[in-house]
Amino acid sequence: MLVLLPPSEGKAASGRGAPLKAESLSLPGLADARAAVLDELVELCTGDEDKAREVLGLSEGLRGEVAKNVELRTAGTRPAGEIYTGVLYDALGLATLDAAAKRRAAKALLVFSGLWGAVHTGDRIPSYRCSMGVKLPGLGALGAHWRTVMDPVMTEAAGEGLVLDLRSSAYAAAWKPKGAVAGRTATVRVLHSQLVDGVEKRSVVSHFNKATKGRLVRDLLTAGAHPADPAELVAALRDLGYVVEGEPPAKAGRAWALDVVVTQIH
Repeated sequence: MLVLLPPSEGKAASGRGAPLKAESLSLPGLADARAAVLDELVELCTGDEDKAREVLGLSEGLRGEVAKNVELRTAGTRPAGEIYTGVLYDALGLATLDAAAKRRAAKALLVFSGLWGAVHTGDRIPSYRCSMGVKLPGLGALGAHWRTVMDPVMTEAAGEGLVLDLRSSAYAAAWKPKGAVAGRTATVRVLHSQLVDGVEKRSVVSHFNKATKGRLVRDLLTAGAHPADPAELVAALRDLGYVVEGEPPAKAGRAWALDVVVTQIH
């Protein structure tokens, strides 16, 4: 099982570990594309700070994020699973998993990134600011930049197993599973079910969507579930107490779209 996660906008501070060793990151097929983004991002943030803020979409209050990017090659690093924070990662709680679940997480979880393309949670990276929606002056839109190199790398990473795609739309644009891999891919939407005047009403949730996805992944890792395809994923989630709806796609080679229905949001 390969689980694709979005990053978080907010990130923990860089660690006290050794500086970035780009060659040590997983998915080495992305190395050249990473180097290109890193080089331009550092150059951009070393120059005109106001221009850098504009390109990165940062408010005046986030001016310090530009300086953070200047130091990407020299700042300390920590595992990506510690760098990324926020609702999904709080609910996932990597640090509090038992040893076996942590080993599963290290193999299964892959975080998409505007700067790195995609990294495993154990990859050591510095804190940074660069979303997938950024359009760098030289490389252009990062989503398009990553699409040019991502397919063979991700197809190999997916192997023959399930791909659980929990990315937001901006990060999903960097790689879209195709063919047989798409047929083994499942996306998840979280719906909030409420009774209004005796009639069920459902709505898509945003903030709590992230929390539910974090708990869902944590529960799969803790249970040691190994679903091989979307149908087995549905069964595994139902065994864990989730209300899951979804059917095979009408055409082969398309991802399953699953709905997880919750009655409480927290």
